[in-house]
Amino acid sequence: MGKKKLSKKDILKRASKIKLLIVDVDGVLTDTGVYYSANGEEMKRFSIRDGMGIERLRILVNVETGIITRENTEIVSSRAKKLKITELHLGSFEKEKTLEEILIKRNISHSEIAFMGDDTNDIEIMKKVGLSACPSDATTFAKEAADVIVKNKGGNGAVRELAELIIEAKKIGRKKYDAS
Repeated sequence: MGKKKLSKKDILKRASKIKLLIVDVDGVLTDTGVYYSANGEEMKRFSIRDGMGIERLRILVNVETGIITRENTEIVSSRAKKLKITELHLGSFEKEKTLEEILIKRNISHSEIAFMGDDTNDIEIMKKVGLSACPSDATTFAKEAADVIVKNKGGNGAVRELAELIIEAKKIGRKKYDAS
């Protein structure tokens, strides 16, 4: 049995506190598919919409982004560089340990982290962060651990959808503070 689902109000409250969005790669930034060239070169498909969501987070509400993944490829490294990802952790087989290192380095708390994952190796992080999410095509295990299940699939705008939720929450929070 999964954790109790949050109300929209509680989700927005948690999202308004986010300082860093961390995502997994395969199944989140990609559609879990791997393409191979005739030479055996591996290729992945990334969504331009997800990239725009990451950029909007940085520019509009000053939320930085990170990747924690078991993957250790030039493809992911290149995409992260293009997206100006500030926390890039490739080849991480101990994702929870990597998360704790990020918290110490940045002097932030679990409640200030949002994480999007899609499979069993993401669940422990999903249980610890302020806001956890998964794509609509994530595993049942990830869905049970998530605070938010976005409508889009991995590699098809799932990260953008979460980014827009965080942007919305932060703008609502600003309006509340501006009104007082």
